[in-house]
Amino acid sequence: MDTTLMRTVTLATALGTGVLGGVFVGFSTFVMPGLDRLAASDAVRAMQAINVTAPRGLAVPLVVSGLGSLAVGGWAFARSSGSARALLVAGALTGVVALGVTAAYHVPRNDALGRVDAGSAAAAAAWQGYAPGWVAMNHVRAALSLASAGLLVAGAVRAG
Repeated sequence: MDTTLMRTVTLATALGTGVLGGVFVGFSTFVMPGLDRLAASDAVRAMQAINVTAPRGLAVPLVVSGLGSLAVGGWAFARSSGSARALLVAGALTGVVALGVTAAYHVPRNDALGRVDAGSAAAAAAWQGYAPGWVAMNHVRAALSLASAGLLVAGAVRAG
């Protein structure tokens, strides 16, 4: 693959992971704390509504960062060298791991919360079992996404 094209893919991937990281930070710092101020039934109902629209809103950055990370990682491993290679591979791997956290942790929990009757007595227990772990792992995927963006930009700069 041409190095100009690869730099473009790398920077687009960094943009995608950076956007995701920003969204995840927003959720950790004000969306989830705001939902925690609501009654559990209202918090469950609101998060259920968010989880219906979030996949559509995040589809482009998720696809760009996922496919881009795979392309950049493979290209850097095969065609790059030195510190640029290390930065690009590390950035690609952290991007893939961030998506793995989303797929393996957040999606199943979001799906389970979607099956909760927000008006039921079980809603409070469901929210208490959902929110703390969800936020903790959201911090993880935010950090991974932002680290990926930084590493990819640094690798693109280093690669010249």
